[in-house]
Amino acid sequence: MGNESTFQNNLLKNLQLDRYTLSCFTSLISKVVTTILRKNEFNKEFTTGSIKCYDSNQLASNDPIEDTRCEAQCRMTSGLIMGVFDGHGGPACAQVISKRLVDYIAAALLPIETLHKYIQQDPREALVDTFNNRVEILQELKILYERSFRQYLAELANLPHEGYNVPTALEQAIIKIDQDLSKEAVEPYKLNQVINPQTLSVALSGAVACVTHVDGPNLHIANVGDCNAVLGILTEDKEWIAKKITKEHNSENFDELKRIWNEHPDNERKTVIRRDRLLGELAPLRSLGDYRYKWPIEILMKVAVPLIGPKAIPANYHTPPYLTAKPDLYYHRLSTRDKFLILASDGLWDMMTPLQAVKLVGEHMKGKVFFNPLKLPRKNIQLGDINELLLHRKESLKSKPKDRNAATHLIRHAIGGTEYGVDHSRLAHLLSLSPDVSRMFRDDITVTVMYFDSEFLRQCPA
Repeated sequence: MGNESTFQNNLLKNLQLDRYTLSCFTSLISKVVTTILRKNEFNKEFTTGSIKCYDSNQLASNDPIEDTRCEAQCRMTSGLIMGVFDGHGGPACAQVISKRLVDYIAAALLPIETLHKYIQQDPREALVDTFNNRVEILQELKILYERSFRQYLAELANLPHEGYNVPTALEQAIIKIDQDLSKEAVEPYKLNQVINPQTLSVALSGAVACVTHVDGPNLHIANVGDCNAVLGILTEDKEWIAKKITKEHNSENFDELKRIWNEHPDNERKTVIRRDRLLGELAPLRSLGDYRYKWPIEILMKVAVPLIGPKAIPANYHTPPYLTAKPDLYYHRLSTRDKFLILASDGLWDMMTPLQAVKLVGEHMKGKVFFNPLKLPRKNIQLGDINELLLHRKESLKSKPKDRNAATHLIRHAIGGTEYGVDHSRLAHLLSLSPDVSRMFRDDITVTVMYFDSEFLRQCPA
């Protein structure tokens, strides 16, 4: 009897030890996962304007990550510019676009008198204040890009100006920077038969872009490719609605397919779109860069083939260009019901619907207030009211999110989410995969969530 009792006691001790070991291991894994997820998160708050703050984050699947993002405040005009860029064929194009495009947009927004004064400045002051700007450009490329930008300013000065026109500025800037990517790669060859592998890699890689300009109640969006902007709207009944503002340029967009078919001869109808891709290769049907689908064959033969071989010219390449960087433009006037905008690469939208994303951010808004200490709403508040506040806070603490940053919250649920919540073992497994395997399960993910100031919008004139 004594031996049996001792055996049972030892077994219980071992089980308790195993449970404790498992608990420690699970806790350690959770911390590692959270560290990975929060590595690139960022938050910025504003004291004026219609945007109260924004959260952003990125999670790589490729090595290096091919997504980039940008956020900037215009200094000589009003408004905030934010963009998400999803690169392909390498990170070069997306990185360069994210670094340069905000200046192109800000310049196109300048009134003509201000533009002339700005051109004459030496040295010129910055057009924008950027936030969380991590992309670095090589010095020799900076000199080249500055030369292109000066030429762009001169061209803007000679264009007819109709005043402050955000849609025109967004379109001009996107198309012009795309043209400059080509010029910077081709001109050295035309002048000296020199091929610059750095500018060529930028022009041959590609990027899709979704860029917003927010000025007071006015939200403008320019979209090229398959990133998306989704508005989170709270109804009077406290229900969340997702308004998808953008429309992807891919094979699921029949209007886009018709546009491409109409731009090429009927005998190319079966080859221009194959396997739901442009020329059987490219999934987005509009993009910046990707000059393998834009340059004439003669240019590709002289500039691209010597560097990357015959594959530089796609099959059935007869009537280029097959690709455009022309953006679709959208406008939305913000109201007090508009609470936030989610700007994200398709790495997020491949894994959740717009409504799922909006509901997650809406729940996050409710729960994240509990990261902050309780503040009494007024002086001389009654004890009964304080007790009611504390009871409500205790109940609401059940919905307190694990992450303060909404972009991180979305990424956590995108990777580990199930209909029952986050599956932490699945999340840990997918984050542990090497890049070559990871790409089979998910893409790079970039998310920016900007929150609107309802009180500011309430005071805006109709």
